[in-house]
Amino acid sequence: MTGTINSLLVVVLLVNLFMLGASRMRGLIHAAAAQGVILSFMPLLLAARLDWIAVVVASVTIGLKGLIIPRILHKALRDAKIKREVEPMIGFLPTMLLGALGTVLSLVLAAHLPVVGHPVSNLVIPVSLSTILTGFLLLTTRVKAITQVIGYLILENGIYIFGMLLLAAVPFLVELGILLDLFVGIFVVSIIIHHINQTFSSMDTRQLTALRE
Repeated sequence: MTGTINSLLVVVLLVNLFMLGASRMRGLIHAAAAQGVILSFMPLLLAARLDWIAVVVASVTIGLKGLIIPRILHKALRDAKIKREVEPMIGFLPTMLLGALGTVLSLVLAAHLPVVGHPVSNLVIPVSLSTILTGFLLLTTRVKAITQVIGYLILENGIYIFGMLLLAAVPFLVELGILLDLFVGIFVVSIIIHHINQTFSSMDTRQLTALRE
C-alpha cells in the first residue's frame, strides 16, 4: 500500500515540474486533470476500510477535477482562441528550476517537522508543500488568466494532499466541501475570464491595470 501511494506522489511531483515548464494551455489543462484524477485515489488508499464515503469523495474528485473543471477551462480556451503562454513574467526554465529547488527544500523541511502519529507515507508532506509552491508559481509568474486559474487548481491540490494527513480527525464531508468551494471558484473565475476576453480581446491579466473608475 505504501509503495503504491509513494508511486502516485512521485507522479504528482513529475506533473508539477511538467506544468512549470509547459507553455501550451491544453497541455496544462490535461496535466492538471491528470493530477486531480491521481489524487482522487488517495482517499481510497488511505482509508482504514473502504466505505461509501471514501468512494463518494473519490468519485466527486474525479468528476470535478478530471471532467467538469477541464471542460470549463477548455471552453474558456476556445472562446479566447489562445494556445500558449507566450510572455511569462519568469521564463519556463527558471520556473522549473525554482520548482525543483522548492521540491528539495520541501523534502528537507518535511524531515524536520514534528508529525503526530505515523503517516502512511513520508512523501505526503513534501509533495503537499511542493504542489502548493507549484500552484503559487503558476499564479504569480504567468500572465494569462487561464494559466492562473490552473495555478489556483494546483494550489488546492497541494492543500488536498496535506488534508490526507488529517483523515482520522477531519471527516470526508469536509473534503467534499472543499471540492465544492473549488468548483464554485473555478466557475466564477471562468465567467470573469470570459468578460476579460470580451472587454480587452486578451487573456493577459496585466490589461486589468488599464481599468479606471
